[in-house]
Amino acid sequence: MERLYRRRVPVAEFCSHELATRLVELSSDLRRQIGILVNRAGIVEYVIVGDEKGVVIPELRDYPLGKKVMRGLRLIHTHLKNEPVSEDDLTDLSLLRFDLLAALLYTTGKSQIYAQLAWLSPDQRGASTTLDPIIALERLDLDCIYVIPELEADLEKAALAAPRAKDALERAILISVTTSGTRQDAEDSMAELRELSRTAQVEALDEFIQRPKTLNPRFLMGEGMMRDVVIRAMQRGASMLIFDQELTPAQIRSVSAMTELKVIDRSQLILDIFARRAKTLDGKVQVELAQLKYLLPRLSGRGVQMSRLMGGIGGRGPGETKLETDRRRVRDRITSLERELKDLSQGRDQRRKQRVKAGVPIISIVGYTNAGKSTLLNALTKSDVFTEDLLFATLDTSSRRLRFPREREVIITDTVGFIRSLPKSLLGAFKATLEEMRDADLLLHVVDASHPRFEDQIAQVRAILAELELGDKQELLVFNKADLLDDMRKKDMVAFLKVRQSSRTQNSVTVSARDRKSLKPLMDELQRRFWPEDEDATQTAL
Repeated sequence: MERLYRRRVPVAEFCSHELATRLVELSSDLRRQIGILVNRAGIVEYVIVGDEKGVVIPELRDYPLGKKVMRGLRLIHTHLKNEPVSEDDLTDLSLLRFDLLAALLYTTGKSQIYAQLAWLSPDQRGASTTLDPIIALERLDLDCIYVIPELEADLEKAALAAPRAKDALERAILISVTTSGTRQDAEDSMAELRELSRTAQVEALDEFIQRPKTLNPRFLMGEGMMRDVVIRAMQRGASMLIFDQELTPAQIRSVSAMTELKVIDRSQLILDIFARRAKTLDGKVQVELAQLKYLLPRLSGRGVQMSRLMGGIGGRGPGETKLETDRRRVRDRITSLERELKDLSQGRDQRRKQRVKAGVPIISIVGYTNAGKSTLLNALTKSDVFTEDLLFATLDTSSRRLRFPREREVIITDTVGFIRSLPKSLLGAFKATLEEMRDADLLLHVVDASHPRFEDQIAQVRAILAELELGDKQELLVFNKADLLDDMRKKDMVAFLKVRQSSRTQNSVTVSARDRKSLKPLMDELQRRFWPEDEDATQTAL
């Protein structure tokens, strides 16, 4: 078996007749499938001994895919029962992107060897497997010097020709696996994940929604389904898999072991968006802190082979491993950031105390992400806070003065938008910024009235406010985007207000932040709340 590594395959041939004969003899003696992985120079890089049913491909660290469409290795293996290329073989071909896959077929006691080849070929989806008929080995005429480079060029051309979203940095397959809620809930969550991907400049090529009875502890979804997803990702030219649910460190490692694609979850995607959007020192510190807290339990290493030579008592023992060093550095950085965040928080406390001491009413704008909070702030105060039709378009807190008649004014503050399944680490890191709402006299809860599930969004925002111990704050519902409402949606909103009639919803207003004329009811309601004596004086005069 070891001598197989000394064999050399002619560069133009996929496998020499002499080497094929030797593989068949060894396989027949051991009653196991035997495979070899040969590079394009004809050198045997790996020798694999399997069982009667198949071979297990080792980790191919020396031949990573990267941006290449093919790995640069071809798999040649024996089949004991003279059976053709199997589905498992084709799965390995698709997952591992081999140049070629060959099955050597033979019958015990006969010298005749047959072969069946399979390879990847371009199609409309990106790549698919092509299977040749079984043919006698000596009749097989294949010049690898020309065939493999041409095949690789065709696959690269097909990948480049595939339509791409403008400004997309990555291409991904979106995956949702849940055992709770309805199918509609899963589809709504997937639609939100699609919007998050667009915000992060990731093009969503395909989507998978699975609702199993129980979650797979290793892959979240079933292993067979996971393989189908990875194959689809390879076919479509995706560079990453994005899960709608938060993955455990073990699940990330299991999925990553199956594929060389990037694997991230919803939390990591949101953290990436926040890292891009943070502009102020507060925001940058908070995002880095949240990222490190998310990263710490997910750090993994390769054991003592990466350790330093010295360390421990008296300089003996393997010392501190690279993984332990990384974890210690992350903990030290977290401590430093928390100290810095505390100092920044003290500065905010002083500014808030000054505002409270001045007796100026404070309003905080809250709401689901992309509900139009920053647009409303701009319309009310004639500001130029950045706005865009993206989730989390603005991240940093902005405070402005809103003036009323008789030289009256309030401080109005725009806060970061909320979203369902907000990462715990992110929520904890942003508590310092959300402290702005603690001194608020009123919460303007902005709702995207044009969204088909605005009721769920209202519930999500209120749940997060309750978690932040702000559920008892006075709230004014502001139904935004009235210009996008059709008659049916207006009826839904009216019905919602009638059913949910309470002290928290009875004083709601409907506006369009893009139309300043529609803001008069909101201004009147704010003036009534903060200066009720004006209304009393008007009533007395009447």
